[in-house]
Amino acid sequence: MDWLPVVLLVLLVIFIIMRMLPPRGVKSVSADELQEVLKQPKGKQIIDVREPNEYRRGHIQGARNIPLGQVRSAVSGIPKDKETYLICESGFRSAQAARILKKEGFKNLYNVSGGMKRWKGKVVSK
Repeated sequence: MDWLPVVLLVLLVIFIIMRMLPPRGVKSVSADELQEVLKQPKGKQIIDVREPNEYRRGHIQGARNIPLGQVRSAVSGIPKDKETYLICESGFRSAQAARILKKEGFKNLYNVSGGMKRWKGKVVSK
């Protein structure tokens, strides 16, 4: 039996799983935990990394829309001194955004696992 295709498939699966997880030093919070945190919103920011059309369909009030593809170029305009909560539809893109911001020196990063799919709070449409 040729083991090379099996080994490559296993490595690919591991790579995909690793990309879905937030990087070291980034905390994971549930949508319910985020709702609790937002009861005291001072010193916190939410960055919604979904595309603008997704954001317009419904987002958390006060969330700033910076699509994943623009996060790297927007870094200079994102305050580093605030707790930063990253959210997308499911948690995959926000984990990627967390990886980018972590490399740029952000410290207080939180990835919302489950993303907007798990959000039960009020949403704003525009």
